[in-house]
Amino acid sequence: MIALLNYGAGNVGSVLKAVQHLGCSAEVIDKPESLRAAEKVIFPGQGHFGSMMRALEERRLLNPLRDLLAGGTPFLGICLGLQALYEASDEAPEAPGLALLPGRVARFQGVFKVPHVGWSQLEIRSRSGLFRGVADGSFVYYCHSYYGRLPKESSSVTHYGQTFAAGVEMKNIWAVQFHPEKSGEVGLKVLGNFLSS
Repeated sequence: MIALLNYGAGNVGSVLKAVQHLGCSAEVIDKPESLRAAEKVIFPGQGHFGSMMRALEERRLLNPLRDLLAGGTPFLGICLGLQALYEASDEAPEAPGLALLPGRVARFQGVFKVPHVGWSQLEIRSRSGLFRGVADGSFVYYCHSYYGRLPKESSSVTHYGQTFAAGVEMKNIWAVQFHPEKSGEVGLKVLGNFLSS
């Protein structure tokens, strides 16, 4: 089963439609026992970092999610679902992240407009997984005020005032800052690469 993790604020409906468009079935889940049964997990995060982490804890989803990540279950984080992989975020300094990536998520500074909303280009550093068949310089759709700094696991980056992680890949854990479900054919290709992995 492909599980779409619903913690109460994610962009689950659009992601589900994109998965179905690609010919796959998925279930929207919000209970720990359902999450434990997942063969693949997509985490479409949206909203506030602290509220997301609290909602995962309150719904008893946080520990099963940690177990799946550690156990090798394929995982795709989207937007806030990528930021959750860091140690913490300046958006909610008191709320710990999953700490699978080093450092803190930071707010954009010194740019014309925050949030960063719209189409920006990818600089692809690895085409072995998520970005297989995706051309360097492709445009994808963003909507975020905070960004993840560049870990060594970055497989693509985007420039918007700062250079930030657009995609990360580490073993079974993949994540993107942009919204593949809103990024046209490029986004569907990225999502399809995960579904076929």
